[in-house]
Amino acid sequence: MNDMSDPRAGFTNMTEGKSEDYQIIVDHFKSYSKQLPDRILDHMQLLKGDFGGFPIDRLEHSLQTATRAHKDGQDEEYVVTALLHDIGDTLGTFNHADIGAAILKPFVSPKLHWILETHGVFQGYYFFHHIGLDRDMREKYRGHEYFEDCAHFCEAYDQAAFDKSYESAPLEFFEPMVRRVMASPKQSIYVTE
Repeated sequence: MNDMSDPRAGFTNMTEGKSEDYQIIVDHFKSYSKQLPDRILDHMQLLKGDFGGFPIDRLEHSLQTATRAHKDGQDEEYVVTALLHDIGDTLGTFNHADIGAAILKPFVSPKLHWILETHGVFQGYYFFHHIGLDRDMREKYRGHEYFEDCAHFCEAYDQAAFDKSYESAPLEFFEPMVRRVMASPKQSIYVTE
């Protein structure tokens, strides 16, 4: 939260802004962006206690998914992607995969971004036929260079992560990974070469 004594830009519309105004904004942005991992980790706590009818809550599902990926030897970007894959459930009820993908896009490879963005459709292979949807909806992506990668993510980690007796690593275990992955964006309109 900003203190009223913080310097503020002096314009009422952006066309009136001067370099000094935008430098103030940039300085605030730099500080605020460094707090992104804290906001992400806080948001993950919102998944605790949210069962949505599943055998475990959404936080535990996320922890199981990430723990499975970690134990399988996946790198930190992959593990963080696994941890945050359903972070959009609370705000993007009808497009949760898009939310998670948007959050992580600046920090992960194009492959992991694509896996995250499409995992909802690929996960449907395991249950869509039970709710009147086409379980083969993922076939529209057949031939994409990351098709098998997303299928593997869902099979090995996501669909398998609903076990009440599984011992997941706690969120604190993943915190340093989240901080390292989000320390510096790889791609963003706000990052210059």
